Amino acid sequence: MTVGTLATLAALGAFHGLNPAMGWLFAVARGLQERSRSALLKALPPIAAGHLASVGIVAALVTATRSVTASTVLAVVGGVLLVGFGLWRLLSERHFRWAGMRLSAAQLAGWSFLMSSAHGAGLMLLPVLVAEPVSGGHSGHLAAAPVGALPGLAAAGVHTVAMFGTALAVAVLVYEVLGVGVLRRAWFNVDRLWAGVLVAAGLVTLIRA
Repeated sequence: MTVGTLATLAALGAFHGLNPAMGWLFAVARGLQERSRSALLKALPPIAAGHLASVGIVAALVTATRSVTASTVLAVVGGVLLVGFGLWRLLSERHFRWAGMRLSAAQLAGWSFLMSSAHGAGLMLLPVLVAEPVSGGHSGHLAAAPVGALPGLAAAGVHTVAMFGTALAVAVLVYEVLGVGVLRRAWFNVDRLWAGVLVAAGLVTLIRA
């Protein structure tokens, strides 16, 4: 992966980390509920693990099955998915809600996986992954899945590290300095912005294809 690709993956990860729906708000709520910074910090790793699993599955599938021929198909299908999913998020008022806050690490990871999948986190990496050149001289042929999946898994790892670092910084800042009251006074709907970015990324992917 090029430096530009790594920077893009990290930027997308930071963007996901800023989104309250991706977990930092949940972690802050856990910390406030138990009046413990430790509870906040313990909530974030399983949340990041669930996000990694969701993004990693999409990234691994894209990079394991791509070729010169398949890249165009992936780009078109992925672009349509991005636009469709983004429009659905823009127009939909439905949101996932969790009834309780007393969750184990495994339950937190599962919740994060579902939230990340429902919000199309893996789809955001699609324009970056399909733009990467095919390596190893396998033009026109499918790459072997175990080897071909590695770049996708690496991309998911870079993305998730940036997401985790950003979510950690925001969660600690809100918990220690601002408090959840600021969210009532200065709330910004990041989910709507994200949906708009999905649509824009899908259109760019379709145009490039």
